[in-house]
Amino acid sequence: MAAYILRRLWQMAPTMLGVILLVFFLFNWVGGDPAYILAGKMSNPEQIANIRQQLGIDQPYYVQLWIFIEQIATFNFGNSWSTGEAVSSIISSRLGPSLTVLLPLTVIETLIAIALALLIAFRRGSITDRTVMVACTVGMSISILVYIIVGQYVFAYQLGFFPVQGWGNSLTENLLRYSALPILIALAVGVAPSLRLFRSFVLDEVNQDYVRTARAKGVPERRVKWVHVLRNASIPIITHVMSNLPALLIGAFLIERFFSIPGIGREVILAVERSDFPVIKAITVYVAAATMLFNLLTDLLYQAVDPRVQLK
Repeated sequence: MAAYILRRLWQMAPTMLGVILLVFFLFNWVGGDPAYILAGKMSNPEQIANIRQQLGIDQPYYVQLWIFIEQIATFNFGNSWSTGEAVSSIISSRLGPSLTVLLPLTVIETLIAIALALLIAFRRGSITDRTVMVACTVGMSISILVYIIVGQYVFAYQLGFFPVQGWGNSLTENLLRYSALPILIALAVGVAPSLRLFRSFVLDEVNQDYVRTARAKGVPERRVKWVHVLRNASIPIITHVMSNLPALLIGAFLIERFFSIPGIGREVILAVERSDFPVIKAITVYVAAATMLFNLLTDLLYQAVDPRVQLK
């Protein structure tokens, strides 16, 4: 396994280099001259030239590319153009709030979707199955903005069960108080598509020969469902969950924005609004690296779940 991991890490190098080149050329050719953005409307050529020199963008492209690679290697992307705070400090401080919401959300959503998928897949065509599928279709047809606005108005403003917005300094307080309503709303949005997808995975296994053989041997239905079927359906489920984890950090920007959660997604939106290129470039590179690492972790989980999978 160690040889496989080393080989996969080595194979990530050219992919990461391609990401670095793409990010570099997009921000240098498409993003415009950052000196004009930083100088503001009331500027003169001397100020712009001075800013270009400070940023190093008056150097040749190959020098700028090498500087960018050094920043990635040292995890030092400089300071934010908007706040002056170190980019590394911004990312490290924003990662905790995002994970406080997203990790419990991912675990709870996956467990609920798996349990319901196993329940209704074994009752395919029944009233329960049709009712759940209709409810999923209706739930997926409603915008997340509706869930957020209604959830804040009913559960926070009217009933007072949760705070409307805010974030504290205690992990326990953030998890049980400030994250509860965002997690519930995200569950209402995310369970429906996950359930429909997991149901299709389970249905692919229900009619396989090994299921009929297990039943013919007198294996209890609960064991057939939770051991035999779930283990074989877990491969695509793991693929779906792990592939979505990096994107969740960025995709939760609406939840973080409306609930004033100082996470990565909210920081991306603020950076885009301010044209804060150092923050955007850093987060883009880190998300790309996280995606590749999660793909490697997914392959390792395959073998842990199914010993028949060979890592070659």
